Amino acid sequence: MRALVSEAVGGPDTLVLRDDMPVPVPGADDILIRVRACGVNYPDTLVIEDKYQFRPPRPFAPGGEVAGDVLAVGTNVRDFASGDRVLALVGHGGMAEQAVARAAKALKMPDGMPYDEAAAFVFTYGTSYHALKQRAALKPGETLLVLGAAGGVGLAAVELGVAMGARVIAAVSSADKLEVAKRHGAADGVVYPRGPFDKDGAKALAEQFKTVCGAHGADVVYDAVGGDYAEAALRAIAWEGRFLVVGFPAGIPRIPLNLPLLKGCQIVGIFWGAFTERDPAANAQNNAELLAFYTAGKVRPYVSLRFPLDTGGQAITELSARRALGKIVVTID
Repeated sequence: MRALVSEAVGGPDTLVLRDDMPVPVPGADDILIRVRACGVNYPDTLVIEDKYQFRPPRPFAPGGEVAGDVLAVGTNVRDFASGDRVLALVGHGGMAEQAVARAAKALKMPDGMPYDEAAAFVFTYGTSYHALKQRAALKPGETLLVLGAAGGVGLAAVELGVAMGARVIAAVSSADKLEVAKRHGAADGVVYPRGPFDKDGAKALAEQFKTVCGAHGADVVYDAVGGDYAEAALRAIAWEGRFLVVGFPAGIPRIPLNLPLLKGCQIVGIFWGAFTERDPAANAQNNAELLAFYTAGKVRPYVSLRFPLDTGGQAITELSARRALGKIVVTID
């Protein structure tokens, strides 16, 4: 079996294409998938450097989100059959011709959904919907400020915010990214400069956020960036607003705790992976609603770059360099 594997700790340039990897064997509760596409996500940049929560034994293929065709099912599996088109979370192993997923972590693809969009769907939309629905309780008419609004989870948050009736403000690092966010429903936006910021720069950034959000402020801030951007956005939050902690590609922020006191706001952590394990029924309901959004045309993954398996390392490089618009996908022919 062909797979792009990590044999030693390092960056994307250390990945090796092998054609002699063993085909994974599904357990009783698993399905074996012929992978057609693998979505690239931020954990893929960490797991190959041994910086993620789990460290798979080497050699392993990165890639935790796949779409493809069911080849075989375990003895306990009743909801899937050979030939079904599925999208699934696999943890790792996605950048390979075949991968095993727990049946509970797979969904049947809607008719007409392309493999590349399916491989770019559940991780980002699942994270953002859990954040906005369960953690923020976003209401119609509220203002939602999305940091990193042209990235994978950020663009999903823009679309879902619009679908949930919010006024969405996109915060991005370039004019072309703002254009993408507006095409996906953002009502307004701000192009912020590259950090880190000194005291004056941080104050200026906070004023940018306040201006675009308006006098009321942002009822919900979706922070998928972190770093110095977090405090500036928090200063633009509304009274009793909800600040969602989603990710830290710009670094883990240092938040002065007098700010949530003065704003009467909440700082809320988003750990979607743990949510899916702790409340599988609520997660299943979320997934059903997300697929209904897709079928109704309210959300659609924006896949800006596609790489074949032999150059899959470049896909991770593009993501880690924060050059991605929407999602990047590795295709497996």
